[in-house]
Amino acid sequence: VQVVESGGGLVQAGESLRLACTASGLTLQDYGMAWFRQAPGKEREGVLCIDKSGGTINYEDSVKGRFTISRDTAKNTVYLQMNNLKPEDTAMYYCAATYRYCSPSTREYDYWGQGTQVTVSS
Repeated sequence: VQVVESGGGLVQAGESLRLACTASGLTLQDYGMAWFRQAPGKEREGVLCIDKSGGTINYEDSVKGRFTISRDTAKNTVYLQMNNLKPEDTAMYYCAATYRYCSPSTREYDYWGQGTQVTVSS
């Protein structure tokens, strides 16, 4: 199983980015897929998860109304659409897969990507 993130970069506050997470060796309908982020000096935190049936769960209040998670099962890819980005969104963003249920706990995830850096300037 391999999980690979892409789409990070440097943007200005108020701009948008779309991150992609492409999985190989697993089927999205069999896994909960989540986005986590980790800022320097902080713990990794859960942001959003999309469960096996396609339902979405938000774990981070600060992104409500700005970030959305979606998936394309034909491409085996999960997306994180990030709008109206703020400097406090600056972090390494990770995609993770769990054979169990969506959870904000990193311990529940079986597979992780290497991360993609998002930097938002003010």
